[in-house]
Amino acid sequence: MKLSSISITFFLVLLHGSSVHLVNSQQTDSCGSNLKLDVPFDTTSLHCLPVWSRNDFILRYVQTSSNVWSFVLSAPDTNAFIAMGFSSSGMMVGSSAMVGWISADGSGKVKQYFLGGQRPNLVLPDQGNLTVVSNYRSITSRSSRLYMAFQLNTTQPLSRLIYSVGQIAVIPSSPGYALAQHRDQVSTTLNYVTGSSASKSPHSRLRKSHGALNMLSWGILMIIGAMIARYCKQWDPIWFYSHAAIQSCAFVLGISGIICGLVLENRLKADVSTHKGLGIFILVLGCLQVMAAFARPNKESKMRKFWNWYHYSGGRILVVFSMANVFYGIHLGEKGSGWKAGYGVVIVFLILFSFILEVKMWRRK
Repeated sequence: MKLSSISITFFLVLLHGSSVHLVNSQQTDSCGSNLKLDVPFDTTSLHCLPVWSRNDFILRYVQTSSNVWSFVLSAPDTNAFIAMGFSSSGMMVGSSAMVGWISADGSGKVKQYFLGGQRPNLVLPDQGNLTVVSNYRSITSRSSRLYMAFQLNTTQPLSRLIYSVGQIAVIPSSPGYALAQHRDQVSTTLNYVTGSSASKSPHSRLRKSHGALNMLSWGILMIIGAMIARYCKQWDPIWFYSHAAIQSCAFVLGISGIICGLVLENRLKADVSTHKGLGIFILVLGCLQVMAAFARPNKESKMRKFWNWYHYSGGRILVVFSMANVFYGIHLGEKGSGWKAGYGVVIVFLILFSFILEVKMWRRK
């Protein structure tokens, strides 16, 4: 009986200890919490608001003096870095970010990074447009949450803020402190006066118009028009008028999409030189194809075979570069794998359908 009582008591102690550990590990922060952090500035008068509900990010801030702003970013401790970027356009590229993490030895580190591009070698540590107050940055882990604190020398911080969280167990380390690709991110706007924040994609309607028009025109309709020209010639002259109509529609929509892209580039001030260069190259090829259609020689002409070679080759090059630029545009727009997968499914279907038609055409020959 005594042994049994001791066993039960020991079990209850273990259960109680496990329960306490579970509660502590699931503690969350809120704007009603009493924030007691060992940071080098006063935290009693901070404004507080949830800024990213999906990952439970909470931001506290206050204008400490005429040219000093204090920030405390709170997020769950998932053994990953957390970041807060300040952007003039709402895009990650071109922004400066404060990034913090807890190393394997338990020490915390906060660094500024300049996000010069999407390649790792363009994300530069200890660089950026933020003037960070010296010795006024820290990160601590408490009750399974990270608290990253820093101060900026500025009369007015940028209102377009970007939050991100890194891959689990992928922490920057010396000597280079290279920053790995984040696992999630969100772009928001913050009204420092009212304390209101909202997720926002800058010029979202223009971005969607640019992407949808170019994907539909250069990336889909042009391919369908080319397939009609190659596989439907037995239905003459219906194939010709169908081919001309589809390609003309794709060309008009494509020009509209490129105009949207040029306007978007001007408004975002984004560095998309490669995407823009490919788009202009595709537009030039499209214009050459249109001009070639008006200069098409008669079937009896000796120049017809050279014209056919030029028209077919130009069309194939246009289609290949168009598909590549659509995928690259989705990547630049940070739309994630869903958009790439959706467009990829369409392309795979068109390729498989073309393969079937190609086999039938060779059998007929």
